[in-house]
Amino acid sequence: MQNMRVRTTMAVLASVATIGAASSALAGGPAKLELQPVTEGVWAIVGEKAQRSPDNRANNATFGLVVTDAGSVLIDPGGSWAGAEALHEVIRGVTDQPVVYVIDTGGQDHRWLGNGYWQAQGAQVIASQDAVADHHARGSMQMTALEAFLGDSLAGTEPSYADITFEARYTLDLGGLSFEIVHPGAAHTPGDSFVWLAAKDTVFTGDIVYVERILGVGAQSSITTWPATFEAMAATGALHVVPGHGHATTMAEARVSTYGYLMNLRSQIGALIDAGGTILEAPTVDQSGFAHLEQFDSLAGRNAQTAFEQMEWE
Repeated sequence: MQNMRVRTTMAVLASVATIGAASSALAGGPAKLELQPVTEGVWAIVGEKAQRSPDNRANNATFGLVVTDAGSVLIDPGGSWAGAEALHEVIRGVTDQPVVYVIDTGGQDHRWLGNGYWQAQGAQVIASQDAVADHHARGSMQMTALEAFLGDSLAGTEPSYADITFEARYTLDLGGLSFEIVHPGAAHTPGDSFVWLAAKDTVFTGDIVYVERILGVGAQSSITTWPATFEAMAATGALHVVPGHGHATTMAEARVSTYGYLMNLRSQIGALIDAGGTILEAPTVDQSGFAHLEQFDSLAGRNAQTAFEQMEWE
């Protein structure tokens, strides 16, 4: 067993034998982050499922942490310099191993705008080429939006890009673990990737998977390729799934909340288009099977209209 310098008790390690282990709040202040043990040496850091705010520092997402003898790997850097600092505070409560690599799993602000903080600490950042292209394309717009959402909490944040890029697949070997980083196609953003850690039977999905809250289909998303991207991730058969939003879960729950939602939306919008319906009718399609998900009222109608716009030309 790896000699990890991890400040957790054997009782905590015993409690994470399954994904159902209770999560523990570690940073109840402005960071709005919750530490959830997943399996030995692996944690989910769960942010709010609400909008970006000065309190959550644009960390309204789920992040991943893996600790090895050779250093730690952080999956997604936080949505701002202050957001990255908040993640670092949580990480220091787990281990004294430095974060040596950060993996950007996609193009949303919380997937990359904290890069500069971690690079200043000496970490190298890894991202798909498509994600970096998305960062360049949308960075200015994201910064403008964050100025409104975060105010002074955005201080110090500047766009900073990955040190290591790849087209479709990259393998990071560290501390006896192999991280398979795979970009199978567009999902919530054009450059979405998942990270498969076979030795821990864990997959970090980024924005390919949402649980507990409804996913968002934006102009940067692809309702066409997202289902296939999900299936590529699901082919790992991972026991532990750390999603892009929500708590660590199972593949079955990920399939219901994300793939099931996407396929229902495609079916409903496809039927509307076939019947000669218009985009004005899109928000009325039946999504009631997913009304229990957080943010449903805010996003379901918009998702339907965006899906209509994209599927009209398939």
